[in-house]
Order: sequence, then structure tokens, then C-alpha cells
Amino acid sequence: MSNRIFQGLVHQMRDAVGRTLGVIDETGTIIACSELNKISEVFSSAVDVFADNELHIINGYTFCNFGTHAQTDYAVFVEGTDEIAGRFAAVCCVSLDNIKQYYEEKYDRVNFVKNVILDNILPGDIYLKSRELRFNTDVYRAVLLVRVTDHNDAAVFDAVSNLFPDKTRDFIINVSETDIAIIKEIHNSTDSKDLEKLARSVSDSLSTELYTHVLVGIGTMVEGIRDLARSFKEAQIALEVGKVFDTERTIVSYDNLGIARLIYQLPTTLCEMFLKEIFKKGSIEGLDQETLFTIQRFFENNLNVSETSRKLFVHRNTLVYRLEKIKKITGLDLREFDDAIVFKVALMVKKYLDSKPVKY
Repeated sequence: MSNRIFQGLVHQMRDAVGRTLGVIDETGTIIACSELNKISEVFSSAVDVFADNELHIINGYTFCNFGTHAQTDYAVFVEGTDEIAGRFAAVCCVSLDNIKQYYEEKYDRVNFVKNVILDNILPGDIYLKSRELRFNTDVYRAVLLVRVTDHNDAAVFDAVSNLFPDKTRDFIINVSETDIAIIKEIHNSTDSKDLEKLARSVSDSLSTELYTHVLVGIGTMVEGIRDLARSFKEAQIALEVGKVFDTERTIVSYDNLGIARLIYQLPTTLCEMFLKEIFKKGSIEGLDQETLFTIQRFFENNLNVSETSRKLFVHRNTLVYRLEKIKKITGLDLREFDDAIVFKVALMVKKYLDSKPVKY
């Protein structure tokens, strides 16, 4: 529990009470007080305050402890020994104890969600802990993973937290030095486009306010607390796959990875065997950059020779010559749909192997 929380409440209560008041911990040290110069002073007789749940009068102050039934960690003190001082102390205790429970529950919920997405909690314990924390398990949620690519400091985490003010429904978690996870509660009608708009707003806000460049991976929508770990892993995979196959995009959704998702999950040995089988006549390394650029444009224009030649500003016969050259080197005619599909997949597999993939 942060002492600043207690100090803020004591400061607000000061004018209403009209007397010196504050909070001590179990050692008797003043951790919050309406008179700032008294903070860090120690009440030597504080041990008596925590002996029972009664009011105690010490050195002209009335004390009232609060905390759990098993252990009272803090006590309020109010200047005076009269009945009014006792009432003030009791009322302050109720307020401070409630806010203490709220913040501790909030902290525990964040830790709980972090353990869930990182698979650090047994499946059988998830629902037990959920009931203990009064955590709503029967809602739809999705995980967005924000990865800071240049610099990361506390300001980035604070900025992301400020974008999601409802701390009872949404959770912002520091996963690593570069990654911040957003566990967002959503409606069951939410689709991937809505999540992409949300991710874009986060990215734009960080870019505008802090001049920070980020990538955002989006996991799929899940129902129930147990599947949050899957959504988190999908967001991680989305970032890694995007880094390999689509380096220009800053927002990558797991739902839109397509065949790249399948390739990323293949063993590298299988990928190497596939390339050797496809390019028996020659290696893909035999294609120069101009030829690879031509292939890329040919795919972008749906294997249409006339449209591709127009976009490349070359004669149609020149493009046909290049395609024949590719066929001679690789044995694949890109004008044939089946060969084009195989070649497209082979290019992606090659790119995947060159990236030295990281598995989760």
C-alpha cells in the first residue's frame, strides 16, 4: 500500500476534521499526517494501539487501528482525547480501511491477470482466485501487445494506462522492458477491425504525445479468463510474424496473418526440405533484385501480364521475357496459378528462414 494514498486522504480530511490527524504503521512510524513535519516521527507506545480493537489515548491523541481481522497493519490518530476525537478516528478508520482494501484488491487483480497471461498459474487455481478477487470471468476480452521500438520509460506505461481509465475492466501490464500488454474488455460484437482501430489510436497517441514509435500485435477475442493466455501468445506471434513478412505495418492482427501464420509455425528443417524440393533445377538465390521486384509486382497485379507491364513501365514482351527467364531458372511458370502459388509460398518460407525465427 502506497503511503501517498494515505497522505492524499489525510490531506482531504484535514479541513473537515479541523484537528491534526495522521496514520501510523505497525512500528509506530507516522507515514501520513496533516502536519507534514511530523511524518517519520515514531510513537514509542504504538505497540499498545495494535493490541486490540479498542480506542487508545496516548500523548494527547486518540488512536484507532484498522486492517484485516488477522492483522491490523495501520492506525489512525486524531488530536484530542474527547468523544469527538474518538468519533473522528473511527470514521477515518472506516474510510482509510475501505480505500486500502480497494487498492490492494486492484493490485492483486493486476498480478492475477499477469500470471494468467504468462501461464504462471495452475488452471484449477484460476477460478478459485477469480472468485476471491471478485473478478468477472464471463466476459469477452482481447489482448493487445504494445512493443516500444526506440525508447521505453515510465512515461510510456503511464500514457497507455491513461488511455484506459476503467481499471476495474481493463488492465495494463508491464510484460518486459519493451512490451506492455493491454487486456481489454470488449463486447461480443466487436470484430478485428474494431480492435485495429483501438490499436491505431494507442499508436497515434504515443506518437503524438511522447514521439514514441510502437508496434501493436492483436490477439483474437476470447471468452473466459482461461483463454487470455492464448490471446496473449497470439499477440506475440502477430508481432513476430509481422516483423518477418510485413515489415511496413505497425498494427498486426493475428486474425489477418493468413498463410504467414502457418509458415511461422512450421519446423525450420521442414521448411528447408520444402525449398530444396521446389527448386530442384536451380536456387532461388539465382534471382537478382530486379527479377524479385518484377515477381512481387506480378503477384500484386493478380498475375495479369498487361497490367503488370503497365505498372512497371516496360513493354509486355519484356515482362514475358523476364517470366520465361524465371521459369528457366526455377522450373516454375508464374503465369500458371498453381506454380505461382508454390512460388509465393516458397518466397515466404525463404524469408522466414532468413529471419531466424523466435518461438513462443
